Amino acid sequence: MKDSDGKIIYVGKSKKLKNRVSSYFSQNHTSYKTSRMVSLVRDFDYILCNTEIEALTLENTLIKKHSPKYNIKLKDAKSYPYIKISADEYPTLTVTRERRSDRGKYFGPYQGVSQAYTALETVKKIFGLPTCKRSFPRDIGKERPCIYKDMGRCIAPCTGSVTKEEYLYLVKRAAEVLDGNVRDTERQLTEDMMAAAEEMNFERAAALRDSIAALGRLSEKQKVVADSKINRDVFSLYTSETIGVLATLSVRGGALVAKNEFMLSAAEPTSPEDILNLILLHYESGISIPREIITDIPAEEDDILLLSEYLSLLAKKKITVKIPERGDGRALCKMAYENAREMAKQAQLEGERDNKSLSRLAELLGIEYLPRRIEAYDISNIGDEHIVASMVVCVDGKMKKSDYRSFKINTTDGRDDYGSMKEALGRRLSHIGDSSPSLGERPDLILLDGGDAHVGVVKPLIRTMKFDIPVFGMVKDDFHKTRAITDGEKEISIATEFNVYSFVYNIQEEAHRFAYLNSQGAKLKSLTKSSLENIKGIGKKKAAILLRAMPLGELKIAEKDKIAAIDGISERDAANIYEYFRSVAKQA
Repeated sequence: MKDSDGKIIYVGKSKKLKNRVSSYFSQNHTSYKTSRMVSLVRDFDYILCNTEIEALTLENTLIKKHSPKYNIKLKDAKSYPYIKISADEYPTLTVTRERRSDRGKYFGPYQGVSQAYTALETVKKIFGLPTCKRSFPRDIGKERPCIYKDMGRCIAPCTGSVTKEEYLYLVKRAAEVLDGNVRDTERQLTEDMMAAAEEMNFERAAALRDSIAALGRLSEKQKVVADSKINRDVFSLYTSETIGVLATLSVRGGALVAKNEFMLSAAEPTSPEDILNLILLHYESGISIPREIITDIPAEEDDILLLSEYLSLLAKKKITVKIPERGDGRALCKMAYENAREMAKQAQLEGERDNKSLSRLAELLGIEYLPRRIEAYDISNIGDEHIVASMVVCVDGKMKKSDYRSFKINTTDGRDDYGSMKEALGRRLSHIGDSSPSLGERPDLILLDGGDAHVGVVKPLIRTMKFDIPVFGMVKDDFHKTRAITDGEKEISIATEFNVYSFVYNIQEEAHRFAYLNSQGAKLKSLTKSSLENIKGIGKKKAAILLRAMPLGELKIAEKDKIAAIDGISERDAANIYEYFRSVAKQA
């Protein structure tokens, strides 16, 4: 479906396409979100596919490519941590808050970072996996093994005595534990412990005993909800006219090992077909897929079978998706639904608080509308160079980090906060309406880290560019705390407005943090750049070749023929290097 500008706003599929499309335009539907989408539709395109699997694959490809506004997207209610096993030749295990479609395997989500690190440390200890930052096979044999090898805590692949196959087997065993299948590992460890004891290898037996205890601690808090042989994921959806939450429960070995809730992005329709697509999307980022998935989403039987087939292809094993009518499965769906409803309730309460803060802020500033997109700017510098302006974005009361931008200041002669702010805002506002991510959006309110003078520089610029966007400065007191907001002429106190004060203070601190981070990054980048890269024809790669061949001090006084003798360095390069250092010496 396309809008009046020809932009794709929705992608869908159906065996009976006419019926599916017609249903959106029926007078019988009551969803405000669907009505809003339909009101924007001006044109259609359609593609005929040979099979349902082909259609489902194409649908997901097009959604990823075009990011249509009215297709549902998964957004974690919280940024939960996961444990990731990379897809490298020698896989590494790490804790991450970000899931990517990078062929890695992800386990979780965990309720907190400490829980994730505890699980990670436990499996590394049990299977003797490395805890260092060495990369294999690159670092095999380069350094002596660390103390963990002597302690029996690491198999030490760095020594070269561990084959790749042995390493991969241990990683596979670790993955099974992280996926909740601890019983087989516990049984194997117990057998190994008994064998070690019989052989009077009591040190080995004691280490295995400790591993079994650690494994028990890892799973002891898991709630038993089904038969010990059952591994399944559960999905349930709660929706209202204003919010939607998809809840998931993960059951491994009959125990509830994890739960999560995903907020549905606002405004999209939530048909059963769209929700099943979300389940597919959930697993495409590398999450481990159990053999059974259950849901209470009232989808057609054909759609359920199609999802089963698609996930089976994705997992390379048979996956069954079903809607339970009774028993443990139905009870788990109800539990997931209650989790989704509770999360929706909490999100609505939080949204109401944010709206009250935005409404009160608008009232104090004399703005006649709710400032849904707020952009805040700050300048940071190290000396007279590495001057960076930051733009942080708050949408509907929440910081939207994907929209943050930074601007390296080029036009000022040394440190000039006012000139820097003017340059940054001029460059930023020039993008409004050009469809570029973030910068193409028009802000409802601009906040500057600074007082009257900063506002006085930016307001004329905005008028010159013919925008009508309110601009205010965030004024700090002697203790670097937000004291008031200024329109360039008078200050508006927010000290007694607790919610507004907290809201503005957090925005100002985030703008400062982001600006400082970027200026530090610029400085670090300049410090890590070799002086050789200032020479014509010498980039990072050739600089590394030169420094591996001889020390910089020796290179500065070397003759042309000696430099040209280095593999990878041409006679022209050698001449440029020779002339450069002679020129520097004369200037000194």
